[in-house]
Amino acid sequence: MRIAFYAPLKAPTHPAPSGDRRMARQLVSALRFAGHTVDVASTFRSFDGNPARQDAVRDIAEAEADRIVRDYRARSESRRPEVWFTYHLYYKAPDWIGPRASRALGLGYVIAEASYAPKRANGPWASGHEAVANALGAADSVLALAERDIPCIRPLLRAGAELLRLPPFLDPAADADGVSGDADRDSRRAALVERHALDGAKSWLLAVAMMRQGDKLQSYRLLSRALAMLPGDDWQLVIVGDGAARADVRAEFSCFGSTGRGGRVAWLGELAAPGLRHVYAACDVLVWPGVNEAYGMTFLEAQAAGLPTVAGDAGGVREVIRGGETGILVDENDCDTLAKAVRGLLDDPVRRRDMGRRGRKFVRDERSLITASGIIDRAVVRAAETRHDAAHGAS
Repeated sequence: MRIAFYAPLKAPTHPAPSGDRRMARQLVSALRFAGHTVDVASTFRSFDGNPARQDAVRDIAEAEADRIVRDYRARSESRRPEVWFTYHLYYKAPDWIGPRASRALGLGYVIAEASYAPKRANGPWASGHEAVANALGAADSVLALAERDIPCIRPLLRAGAELLRLPPFLDPAADADGVSGDADRDSRRAALVERHALDGAKSWLLAVAMMRQGDKLQSYRLLSRALAMLPGDDWQLVIVGDGAARADVRAEFSCFGSTGRGGRVAWLGELAAPGLRHVYAACDVLVWPGVNEAYGMTFLEAQAAGLPTVAGDAGGVREVIRGGETGILVDENDCDTLAKAVRGLLDDPVRRRDMGRRGRKFVRDERSLITASGIIDRAVVRAAETRHDAAHGAS
């Protein structure tokens, strides 16, 4: 089946890495794994931080939708899409294109990951909020990546629309990169010691996140406060990430002194997926408060590499970490408890290894591309059949 794919928040081809871009790419991979042909219909980004610009963004989006319709109509029937698939919409990044294009072209309409917050109905984001409701009301199939979104989404769906649960997922074969065994881990650690002047005799804590204002910066701030409470001098923090708030993030960790072998913090910058997988495999504990985290692709990536986690029990983090089994969940604002949880894992290598093994198995068995592709395929086929039946007058 031919799929027109669109991500209003961040296209899968966007240059800036993030969990959102990663999931967009994973969805494209899952669709292709299920045998579908995928065309990224548009890279237009409806996200805009200024609520006063909603009408202007909508007008641009509608013009883009009309362009897409003209383009697809000009193609031969064998090259036209049969289903429109939109990933991740919310009040700041609504889908103004999908409903308009799918209606004009008679396509099935699928949404994956949507959040709807009734409190936005009368605020400055009311236009985007209404657009989310309209899109959900037009959908034939909706895939919910977070359990917490379902109660607000379900009442908006039209009669006959299907709501399916799609837990966040990875492709373990690609992400684990064959990571296993102490010898492999030791070789990776040795390479990082050489490249980044890390102290190979210490345990390595890992934080992986973009550096931007808002929740990410607040998470870095809480992490710094928690680690300031962490006793002992047997650890170093490895930070992977970059962004516009780099100076602010570095300032938060200035209390830890210089970087390198003599310091407590090592800054590795932004890493591509292969390099990041090596870092996951070499470290001892992933630690991240995750303020308002949607679910956190980093947590899944770490578990795929066998890395235990200490995470803030915020947002949808419970969607990707099994507390007490693959990681430890704490109140993201409770820095003291977070520090104690990290210390407990540093002092218990057996528990770390057990959590790592369970995390790898969890991702492989329950959060794989294979499992996800089956759920996604059901949603796409259902949407196509619904539109076909409607076009031919079936009940």
